[in-house]
Amino acid sequence: MILYELGGLNGRRYSQFSWRTHMAMAHKGLSAESRAVPVSDKQAIAFSGQDKVPILVDGDQVIADSWAIAEHLERRYADRPSLFGGAIGQALCRFVNAYVDRTLIPKLVPLLMIDVVACVGDEDAHHLRQQMEQVFRRPLEQLAAERDKDILAFRKLLDPARATLRSQPFLCGEQPAYADHILFSLFQWARIVSRFEVLEPSDRLAAWREAMLDRHDGLARKEPARSDATPGHRGG
Repeated sequence: MILYELGGLNGRRYSQFSWRTHMAMAHKGLSAESRAVPVSDKQAIAFSGQDKVPILVDGDQVIADSWAIAEHLERRYADRPSLFGGAIGQALCRFVNAYVDRTLIPKLVPLLMIDVVACVGDEDAHHLRQQMEQVFRRPLEQLAAERDKDILAFRKLLDPARATLRSQPFLCGEQPAYADHILFSLFQWARIVSRFEVLEPSDRLAAWREAMLDRHDGLARKEPARSDATPGHRGG
């Protein structure tokens, strides 16, 4: 299998959607060859018939979109640990996917995009800046200027997850599954691209995030955090 995903400076794998796939594959006991592509190079993934990553090539099948990849893995590798725990779990997980994509991402991404452009090459930085400033109608510097205050609204949106974790160690119960991978991908992205701490150390979700970083022999933790070192970044 081959996984096409975004690559930044120093080989950083910074796409949160790709991390959903990385965690899903590890959950299934599978692995894929990673092929990094610049966000500005759409030609590199034109073979998929669309312009987004992640893209999984599994034999003669080409699957784009992290949710579609998860469904493919569940269906094709049904004999391995389940990502959803059945049809009802899969349907509920679709809601979690939509909640993270439509509610959490729009609140957090603009606060950290100024850091993202420092983690990629010049052409990708220009592409991302132009794209994000068009969407949010403000310079990235302005979007980040009051993030110490704006992060509070994002943290408040996480209250349903905190309430869930009061009764169980993971969103999916005693062990994590795809709903955990979806939410974790957002924090993994933040960890890779920025030194800004999106959670307070005492937050119940911070402990859950640490547990997720340790899963699968520390798969996610092995990806260097932005705070670990400065090489491979253009300041910021």
